[in-house]
Amino acid sequence: MAAAAAEMAPAGAGSESPAPPVCVLVLGMAGSGKTTLVQRLTAHLHSQNSPPYVINLDPAVHELPFPANIDIRDTVKYKEVMKQYGLGPNGGIVTSLNLFATRFDQVMKFIEKRQNTSQYVLIDTPGQIEVFTWSASGTIITEALASTFPSVVVYVMDTSRSTSPITFMSNMLYACSILYKTKLPFILAMNKTDIIDHSFAVEWMQDFEIFQDALNQETTYVSNLTRSMSLVLDEFYSSLKVVGVSAVLGTGLDEFFVKVSEAVDEYEREYRPEYERLRKSLAKAQSKQQKEQLERLRKDMGSVAMESNPLADSSDTSALGPSDLIMTRGTLDEEDEERESDTDDIDHQVTEESHEEPAFRNFMQETRMKYQNRSSH
Repeated sequence: MAAAAAEMAPAGAGSESPAPPVCVLVLGMAGSGKTTLVQRLTAHLHSQNSPPYVINLDPAVHELPFPANIDIRDTVKYKEVMKQYGLGPNGGIVTSLNLFATRFDQVMKFIEKRQNTSQYVLIDTPGQIEVFTWSASGTIITEALASTFPSVVVYVMDTSRSTSPITFMSNMLYACSILYKTKLPFILAMNKTDIIDHSFAVEWMQDFEIFQDALNQETTYVSNLTRSMSLVLDEFYSSLKVVGVSAVLGTGLDEFFVKVSEAVDEYEREYRPEYERLRKSLAKAQSKQQKEQLERLRKDMGSVAMESNPLADSSDTSALGPSDLIMTRGTLDEEDEERESDTDDIDHQVTEESHEEPAFRNFMQETRMKYQNRSSH
């Protein structure tokens, strides 16, 4: 039944017009099984005759266990970036992602072309989660996808390594930070259920007392902090979509896609209107900025007294704007041209006489007085 529901949702949506593909961003700690889960999801969708569009954003991976439609390694050479910029492993991954993000508009075009054939876009991220989550390139890629396509963040948690309440709380805090950072529908995929069942973690999230009993067995000072944090995360737990999966055995995938369908509904209901509002406000701000720049340019060119009379004589240049004066500068009448000419704006003869006459008179008076003094002696 769950598989039928997962298949009917996209089919019903695409019966009238092709629905945009759903972008699934797979995040998680190193070793949590992100790449293996993407491989299993790809195989599952192929078996359902719904091949996904797969993107690899990990430039440091040696071999991909799944066919990728877009591979960052084809665009950026990770080791060459490290040598050229003198970087370490993490710095090389960040720089490679930054270089790839400058061309991500081309990736968006490829996804748009495949929206008629692919219902899902699976995106595998680097093993170092902080490299993608907290970098500028990760933000650019996430916002570019979310502004155009329904997008869902899947946080993969290693269930076998979260049996300790403190480790479990660390994972939850990181998941909560990613939720507030991306501001997108969020799914917590508890991986490796073939090793240990995830029911204990679900109980810890749903029943505060059971989690406190597990914490009482911890004697470290961190247990007090964890106890306080568990109270804070109650609201986070209440709205969190949780599913247990096994990337090795492929169990829990039907329920996983049901959760993805619910997350898409949440995106259309809550997140898309917000993105549309932000887009409109940005366009409005840009339009306002352009108008201010034009007004500033008009003022910088100089204000010209303008007559409001529409019947003003065309020869009256006082009613013309700055650009009109520039265009009519060489077509004025000869009299106007002589009067408006830059070289004839000043009557040089009058000006020179007005300056030379008193100076010459003073000079003559001084000379006469000197001559008289010499004659008297």
